[in-house]
Amino acid sequence: MANYLNRSLEPVLQRAVTEFPAVVLTGPRQSGKTTLLKHLFGNDYGYLSLELPDVRAAAEEDPRSFLARFPPPVIYDEVQFAPGLLPYVKERIDEDRGRSGQFLLSGSQNLLLNERVTESLPGRAAILHLLPMSWREACGNLHAPLAWEADSGTGTGKPLSPGELWSRMLRGGYPELVANPGRDLQLWHSSYIQTYLERDVRSLRQVGDLGRFRSFLRAIAARTGQLLNLSEVGRDLGVAVNTAKAWISILEATYQIIIVRPYFANIGKRLVKSPRVYFTDPGTLCHLTGLKDPDHAASGPLAGPLMEAAVLGEIIKTLTHRGERPEVYFWRTAAGAEVDFVVEAGGTVVPIEVKTTATPRPRMARGIRSLRSDLGVRCGPGYLVHAGEGRLPMGLGVTAVGVSEL
Repeated sequence: MANYLNRSLEPVLQRAVTEFPAVVLTGPRQSGKTTLLKHLFGNDYGYLSLELPDVRAAAEEDPRSFLARFPPPVIYDEVQFAPGLLPYVKERIDEDRGRSGQFLLSGSQNLLLNERVTESLPGRAAILHLLPMSWREACGNLHAPLAWEADSGTGTGKPLSPGELWSRMLRGGYPELVANPGRDLQLWHSSYIQTYLERDVRSLRQVGDLGRFRSFLRAIAARTGQLLNLSEVGRDLGVAVNTAKAWISILEATYQIIIVRPYFANIGKRLVKSPRVYFTDPGTLCHLTGLKDPDHAASGPLAGPLMEAAVLGEIIKTLTHRGERPEVYFWRTAAGAEVDFVVEAGGTVVPIEVKTTATPRPRMARGIRSLRSDLGVRCGPGYLVHAGEGRLPMGLGVTAVGVSEL
């Protein structure tokens, strides 16, 4: 397949197909789901997109006949458009329960699709997620460990200059942009947002005013990395707080944002309870906030939140594409001590602080040291992720690592 870029999820997906009758692959629009499924299974499986109105109607009106016309092994793409088909997929699976890899189902709406899968295919389907490409994938270092998992061989496998770092953030991780560096970023991201609004958002009943939803999307982008106050957002846009809650759920269900919730431990301190919001793809974030130039991105007021979003995205994508469920939080006390990200990994807690500087200083790790002091043995080594290169001990269990070595 021309311009195909290998994905870290490939071995996980291939293994799941040998173990489950059905495999569900979800992720945002344009993350490469269809390309991945066709690349791995296209020679042995039929393919059908349920986004097409006539195909969708046939699946909904007479599902048993539809399944007989397009029998397994088969790929049903965008299956969220025909959720009524799923109980009949279950019926077909139960006729031959011992046969693995019968149905490969893909969709770009997580919450709605997973509810249907939970109802219709309990114990019969593996659910996997494909997000935009991580930096590891873009650089071909697909299975490199994360910084706390190994002392070397982590990250992208090659240094990133500051210019390359910020340019990569503007571009984002959607495979089409990674594979085609000459594409017009503004045109692509603008078209992506329009397609997302027209195809994914318009199909959801909670959204009646696409123009106001677009304003909401931009308002959330401007608040990346901040504590999420939906009452304030709703007041600014003139929408009810319940509407704002429904819309934030839509953004999360369609993989546009990541909600990071506070980390709680019994440490006898009053902790902040509001979550933080980040965009899954830094390129989408840059487009929505009007960032078009790497120097502007690096020196502007959103440089810190953008860097945090990129680091969070790398952690989430790396773990998700292994088939794991990431457990990432933030930590902040009412007194002001904070750590950008807290990752639960292997029974320990890994604190991570993110800085835009290329010259890390020990004082930048104060929050990590405070958390380590409070948690004691439950807290593993901490990491100060910065825009430079190289690993540098900061003392008291903290190591500075360049973002390309995360």
